[in-house]
Amino acid sequence: MYNLLLKDFKLGVNPWFLAMPVLTGALMLVPGWIYFLVLLYFCWITIPNVFASFRSQNDLLFTSMMPVTRKDMVKARMLVIVGLELLHVAFAVIFGAINRLLYPDFVYYFFAPTLGFLGLCLVMLAIFNVVFFPIYYKTAYKHGNAAIASISAAMLFAAVTQWAGIASADVSRVINDTGTGHLAWQTSVLVAGIAIFAALTILAYRMAIRQFQKVEL
Repeated sequence: MYNLLLKDFKLGVNPWFLAMPVLTGALMLVPGWIYFLVLLYFCWITIPNVFASFRSQNDLLFTSMMPVTRKDMVKARMLVIVGLELLHVAFAVIFGAINRLLYPDFVYYFFAPTLGFLGLCLVMLAIFNVVFFPIYYKTAYKHGNAAIASISAAMLFAAVTQWAGIASADVSRVINDTGTGHLAWQTSVLVAGIAIFAALTILAYRMAIRQFQKVEL
């Protein structure tokens, strides 16, 4: 497994994409921005380029010649991508915390970088995973349709959720309020987001394995 992970990072993940979480995370410092975009940049930029690199390196043929199972191939690839997702989330959290220190009294029209918002971001990434990986592993080669479908699903969730925050004062108050009155609600949203992210990513893994077993290498 270690060698598979090392191979994926060397063949598909340009060092630039390890710096991307810092660069995109810094956008959390922009007051009043649509912070969903910070993590959507991962979907828009990192995913297409990483999987295009795998394809150009003929990674599928190379990996199929290694003494590894298809299950391990899927697991290694998903660990790489999920690891990059969590790295983006980690830096978004760091810069989001700095945002709240710099602008403690700022009135947010869109969602503020709070615990509740972090939970929503994890749900968005979970939706991306559960759509992307099963479609991608129908071929384990072509990523275009998988990227379009998964990015569209993630953007739809972000748009609907953000619209709910604008249209409903109660939703906005629960997600944006940093007072103790809504801390329990925000913590609940965060815990739910973590649980959904884990559950849907595991589901995506199992679905991807089933799809990959049908592929003729």
